[in-house]
Amino acid sequence: MFEPELRAALASYDRHVVCIEKIPEDCETTLRSLLEKAIKAFATRGPELRHGIALDRHVTVILSQTDGPRPLCAIYFNLYSPYAKKQAARAETAQR
Repeated sequence: MFEPELRAALASYDRHVVCIEKIPEDCETTLRSLLEKAIKAFATRGPELRHGIALDRHVTVILSQTDGPRPLCAIYFNLYSPYAKKQAARAETAQR
C-alpha cells in the first residue's frame, strides 16, 4: 500500500544512513514489519486519535489521518548510537 514511501526510505537509507547493526536488506525487512504494525495501530486507533505509530530504536513509521482516502506515511530514521550510554557514563565518572 505504501510502496513509494518504502522505496524512497530504502534509497535514503542506502545512500545516507550509516548503521552498524542493520544492512540494507535487514532494513527493508524491518520497514515492512513496522509498516504492518503502524497500519494495524492506525486501523485500531481510538476515534479521538489521528496516528498509527510503530518504531524500533533505528526507525519510526507514522501513519497520519488525512481528509482523503489514504493516510500519510512518514518514515524517520532515528539518531541512535550504541556508544552514547557508555560516553555519558564516562563523562559522569570524570566529573566526580
